[in-house]
Parts: sequence; C-alpha cells; structure tokens
Amino acid sequence: MTPAVPGAVTAGTEIGTDLAVLLDLLDLEEVGGDVFVGQHPAKVWSRTFGGQLVSQAIIAAGRTVGDRPVHAVNAHFVRGGDVKKPIEYHVERHRDGRAFANRTVTASQDGQELFVMLAAFQEWGRGLEHAHERPDVPDPESLPRIEQSFAGFEDKLEMFVNAPRPIDLRYTNDPSWILKGTGEKLNHNRVWMKADGTLPDDPLLHNATLGYSSDTTVLDSIITTHGLSWGLDRIVAATVNHSIWFHRPFRFDEWTLYATESPVAAGSRGLATGRFYARTGELLATTVQEGVIRHFPPRRPKN
Repeated sequence: MTPAVPGAVTAGTEIGTDLAVLLDLLDLEEVGGDVFVGQHPAKVWSRTFGGQLVSQAIIAAGRTVGDRPVHAVNAHFVRGGDVKKPIEYHVERHRDGRAFANRTVTASQDGQELFVMLAAFQEWGRGLEHAHERPDVPDPESLPRIEQSFAGFEDKLEMFVNAPRPIDLRYTNDPSWILKGTGEKLNHNRVWMKADGTLPDDPLLHNATLGYSSDTTVLDSIITTHGLSWGLDRIVAATVNHSIWFHRPFRFDEWTLYATESPVAAGSRGLATGRFYARTGELLATTVQEGVIRHFPPRRPKN
C-alpha cells in the first residue's frame, strides 16, 4: 500500500494550470453544420491522448442536444492523431425523441478518420436501483499525489513525469512502477481522482472531464496482474475501444474513486473494466476499455 504522507498536498488550494488548459481544450470551436474543431495542448504524447478524443467528442455531441444529459458513449479508435494539427468533430444526428437522443461523432484530420463514437442522451427518471458497493480504501487526503510517486523513477518514467496533469490522481495501492520493485502482482487498481481545481457548473463539462480521466489508469490492472510496469518493462499499448455508462449526476471536482480490474487478456489484447464511485459510496459511472497490449521480455543470453 502507498504510505500516508503527512501534509500531503490538497488539490483545490489553487487551480492547476493544466486544468485551465483542459477547459480550453473542451471549449470547441463550432464551425457550422454540426462540425466542431478541437485543439491539442502544448504538452502532448506522441499521438493524440485517447481521453482527449473522448472528452472533446462528448462536448461536440452534447452541444447538439441541449440540456438532456449523456448516459452512454461507445468509442472506437481507428488511427493515432497528429498532435500538431487540430481535430474536426463531425456530429450526425440520429434521433431526437421526447426523452432520448442519439448521435454519432467522427473525429478526423485531413479527411482521415481517427475515432468514431456513438453517444446516447436520456432524461433522468426514477426506477429500480442497486449497485456494487464502493471498495474500502484510505481517504484521498492521506495519500500522496501521483507526482510524489515518481521520485527515483524520473529517468524511467519521463513520459509520465512530463505529461499534463489536469486531474489530481492518488493511488490507494502502489502504482505499477513501485510494485515492480516489490515483486507483488495486483489484479486491481484503485485511484482517487478529481479535477485539479473547481469546474464550471455545466454538467456536460463534468461528464467530459470524467471521460478524459477514464483513460488514465484503466489499463493498469492488465499489466499489474502480470507483475509488469509502465516504463520499466518493454510494453506497447494502444486503446482499441472505450465505453462509458453514466449512472447519475455528479461533480468531477469532488473526489471519486476509480476502481479498475482486468477480467481477461488474450490475442494480444487486454480488457479492463472500471467503476467510478462518489466518496459517499454511490456508483457514478462504469467503463470498459479494450487495448492492444504487447509485452517484449528481455532476451535471455545464449549459453
């Protein structure tokens, strides 16, 4: 377990610069005909971050619906995006019923599809209710921010160290790079997360920020099940598809627990599931992500 850190930094004491950048990224430019343009941040990966595509597509679809909340998105990643170019999001309207609406969002660059997402919207209504219980984990205030867990691993985890962090992440268990040193295998990961500051009241922004965050740690349990680590083992990973079901309204500038596990890995792909819980225990959203996961063990020296 990650040890408690006396005086650990509490997010929200000041708004993180990276959160301001994320809010700018979610402020899509509408160019007409249900087409929206999104930009990349100055800090980028080698290709467009999947969470960025999901979050910007949620905003694009939601802008064509009105006040009806999003309840499900199902996305497929077609090719990696060029981080030096803007992205066009084309929204197709399929249905605008009394309680339901359906959209398809296609993200493209230079006429090539990067990503396709189905989005469903529904008015909230009363009905049967039940949910899995939230795992019992330490409170987020007793845990270190993820930045503190990089100490001693800066050279191995340079990509993660330099990545934008609009979300305050706090592992309740040791992350993969620390587990690697202990030899422990773990078939689940549980991370407290919230926006690194206060978000505007628009519910669509809270859904989109959760969508962004849902791509951050979801694949961890695939590799920790095998005692592997990002940065320390030679692993190639790429998201194939990603789905989110939103169960109830929430604020993503309040602590949520992202509890993930991997039920299967086969055929060079791994499947991971995740549940977002409110601090008070309510199940807020469920995710499923499939990724290509390839591990290249070091070659054994010949005798």
